[in-house]
Amino acid sequence: MLKNVLVLLLSFTFPVFFVLNNVHAEEVFEAEKFPYEEMQIQVMPEFDYPENWPKGEPSLLIGYYGKVINKSGKDFNGSIEFPLPVKDSNFSVYLIAEFPEENKPEVQRPFKIDKEKGTVSWEPGKPVKADEIYSFVIEYYANPFDTDKANKKFGFDFIPQAVIKKLDVIVYNPLSAKEFTIDPVADTTTKSEYGQELHHYQYTDVKKGKALNYKASYIKEGNESALSIISKMNPPNDENQSGSATEQDPKIAAASENRPIIDAVGASIIGISIIIAGGFMFFGLRGNGNRTSVRKPKKNLKKDTKNSVPEHTATGDEKKKLRSMLLNGKIDQKTYEEKMKKLI
Repeated sequence: MLKNVLVLLLSFTFPVFFVLNNVHAEEVFEAEKFPYEEMQIQVMPEFDYPENWPKGEPSLLIGYYGKVINKSGKDFNGSIEFPLPVKDSNFSVYLIAEFPEENKPEVQRPFKIDKEKGTVSWEPGKPVKADEIYSFVIEYYANPFDTDKANKKFGFDFIPQAVIKKLDVIVYNPLSAKEFTIDPVADTTTKSEYGQELHHYQYTDVKKGKALNYKASYIKEGNESALSIISKMNPPNDENQSGSATEQDPKIAAASENRPIIDAVGASIIGISIIIAGGFMFFGLRGNGNRTSVRKPKKNLKKDTKNSVPEHTATGDEKKKLRSMLLNGKIDQKTYEEKMKKLI
């Protein structure tokens, strides 16, 4: 009888212990306890298109590059959640990655999309220790456009889930667009050698829940991407130039030193943007200027098959590799153009 009681008791105890242990392991992410040391957001209308994008529709590419500090008072061993417009038309995540080591390439992480919560989530490669900085990048495509033939409008909103010490927002003017307007007006605007304007906004000590809203409109026939347009252009001035545009233009280099997030954490995610920006702004967080970082879909990442994005082709990866090589001075402009023509 006693033996039967012990067996019955153990049969209840072990499952309860197992459940409690798993509950403890699955820590809840409290965004306000992970304030941002730095955040950069890049808003790029008609900059590029993912695979299987509906023809005749423009895309908006958004990039978030953040550095959060674990202020929860303990090591964090759970999933990080980030709000995104997952219900928007044609929403598609391209990349979620982290920078586990300074001056090292980004590492992609498996992710899940929760449409009910309106979030994406991923687990860091290792626990984020108390008071430790965690750096990440998110890139996604959406279609928030209101179009009437060549007249196009779109809006972008950002509501911080935690305080942000330094925030940088850059809105790209689509190439070949006319009468581009944006509200609010940018703090500063720069122009690349390709004629593309970048509108820069800088903020400090942004409070949690402080909504930032941007509305833009322009006129542009067709939906050709900036990358496609640039691939058809002649290289600016010196066709044998090498190294980054920043190194060649002292004025731009001096301006770059005042940017709050440049040289902060990782690498450029789409290398071509530095060519477009003339070296002023990077597509993402850039670390060591002498190393090449190319985003390539990693194999064997177990993503949510229903919501995750299909891997990109080898041709697309090769193009991004060439752009990054040009950015870092591995090849000159002439070589870049020749190799790109073979891939188009």
